[in-house]
Amino acid sequence: MIIRTAEFHVSNSDAAKCPDPVKPEYAFIGRSNVGKSSLINMLLERRNLARTSATPGKTRLINHFIINTEWYLVDLPGYGYARISKKEREKWELMIRKYFLKRPNLVNTFILVDARIEPKKADIEFINWFGQEQIPFTIVFTKADKLSANQLSSNVADFNAKLSETWEKLPSYVITSAETGDGRGALLNLISEGNETFAAFLDNEQTQ
Repeated sequence: MIIRTAEFHVSNSDAAKCPDPVKPEYAFIGRSNVGKSSLINMLLERRNLARTSATPGKTRLINHFIINTEWYLVDLPGYGYARISKKEREKWELMIRKYFLKRPNLVNTFILVDARIEPKKADIEFINWFGQEQIPFTIVFTKADKLSANQLSSNVADFNAKLSETWEKLPSYVITSAETGDGRGALLNLISEGNETFAAFLDNEQTQ
């Protein structure tokens, strides 16, 4: 897939006010400071489309970007640690969960996990919730360039071992680096396949 155009479309704090669900949609989410904005900028080959910050919890709204006029990339607030009040954090979590449960055009969610650190409870619980709700997702390990090949392999294995405690079949994953561009092709291929599936679904709906 070639990224020809990538433009900010709209921000919302209410899933009900998001764009009409007529285009395929792909959400990006992870714990605070997981490198989400850097990964989005790498994926779209834009320097500052998604704003990066050293301060956890910078993204606070549901941000839609329209890509190639054909599909939406959605930048969501992080879960877990952020320097905000408990009340505000609960508000975020409710907003996020409503979004995931109310978007019929959501083709896939990319759940970002920092490849450098041990499995975190917040990540495991969030992934398990997706399984319980049967929402399609792919795990995306970030910051792979910060580790040796052996350490990266070991950390991914440790994460999968933790997931295997609750998952009979492990979820699929992609290893990425915003610095080197690793994983970009794999993510774009998943999006291309999702777009084709969504188009086929719409065609089938229209012919019935």
